[in-house]
Amino acid sequence: MTARVLIVDDIPTNVRLLEARLTAEYYDVVTASSGPQALEICQTSDVDIVLLDVMMPDMDGFEVCRRLKSNVRTQHVPVLMITALDQPSDRVKGLEVGADDFLTKPVDDVQLMARVKSLVRLKSLTDELRARATTGQQIAVEDALRAMDKISTAGGSILIVDTDERHAERIRNYLTPEHSVDILTQPADAVFQVTGANYELALVAMSLTDFDPLRVCSQIRTLENTRTLPIILIADEADKPRVVRALDLGVNDFISRPVERNELAARVRTQIRRYRYAMELRQSVNNTMALAVTDDMTGLYNRRYFDRHLGVMLGKAQTQDRDMALMILDIDHFKAVNDTYGHDIGDAVLREFATRLKRNIRGVDLACRFGGEEFVVLMPDTDFGQAELVAERVRQSIAEKVFEVNAGRPLSVTVSAGVTLNESAADTPESLIKRADVALYRAKREGRNRVVFDAA
Repeated sequence: MTARVLIVDDIPTNVRLLEARLTAEYYDVVTASSGPQALEICQTSDVDIVLLDVMMPDMDGFEVCRRLKSNVRTQHVPVLMITALDQPSDRVKGLEVGADDFLTKPVDDVQLMARVKSLVRLKSLTDELRARATTGQQIAVEDALRAMDKISTAGGSILIVDTDERHAERIRNYLTPEHSVDILTQPADAVFQVTGANYELALVAMSLTDFDPLRVCSQIRTLENTRTLPIILIADEADKPRVVRALDLGVNDFISRPVERNELAARVRTQIRRYRYAMELRQSVNNTMALAVTDDMTGLYNRRYFDRHLGVMLGKAQTQDRDMALMILDIDHFKAVNDTYGHDIGDAVLREFATRLKRNIRGVDLACRFGGEEFVVLMPDTDFGQAELVAERVRQSIAEKVFEVNAGRPLSVTVSAGVTLNESAADTPESLIKRADVALYRAKREGRNRVVFDAA
């Protein structure tokens, strides 16, 4: 995923070094040599993450971060503070003024790239939620953004997964009584433990006995109610390569052993604040969407909403030179279902189809009912390979399990899908829909129950 990174440092050598590292990973890099210049860039242009030095003349990094996080326009932009200071109190101060993470010079390449990737992923999801809220109700977004200042981080519900009970107890003692903390010493029971629970954070030790900690994280991510649950890994120095892999799986952060009490507390507060903020945005979207933009039958957004949101997201993708994919799906032989079993069974099929569709797309993807038995999925920041994975996962979820909607006579249902990608500045919402539609009809002609990409 590409992203625009702002490097803020008054020492040109430091700037060039970071710029070279990030450019090599295909990030778009802009630079600032002072705090006021950084604030101006963030205020007037789109920035996905700020790498901020602390020790600068006139205005230090702590003050820059405080101002960014107190401004509605910039408070959602992740800030990664980088400094020569190495005292735990300095790290805690950085996190408490609103920084999302903190690195000490000389910067370790693995930690730098791992934390940048994690924060960029989080920013992308937050941007998509904000865009949806903007589409539905501009005032709802403004209220949700202001709510960041009011969000308390106290009383968090935390799960520690660690086979070392003594270590887990020590971590729990660090976090109580401010938070409610449970300990799980049997990692194989992690799915059972989080199902139906209301945890706001999971702390997973990398040193689990006879169990892969990354599998624990992956299993947590597969559950509907914990797909967005923040996860912090507790890692040793030797675990860095696996930590990078964990961040690719969706882990939010990690902290190194020996665990420093104040740093842990600050990182926990940061993750709980962001989690509650995301929940606030989602609730804002759910509560303020008028019935005019939702489909009563399936609960998905309708064609009216989709047409408007597609224009917004396509414009953003073209302006920022980002990938975007569009998928149109059509339930195979749906007319025969209505004719044979009646419209009540047909309606039940539509509702079950929508449920499976939502379950098998990603958090940033937008699913809508296009009309009749046609559905559409908008996938921001998505290239060919990612779009193919999502489309095939959806197709398989429909075909591999019968629909239990017909009292004792389960129905086998399949779906055909056409997919297209944003290709140039000349693309329009209409041209994207047309290409995806042509690919859909090819899928129908070639035998149905398949995914076809447009040939353009």
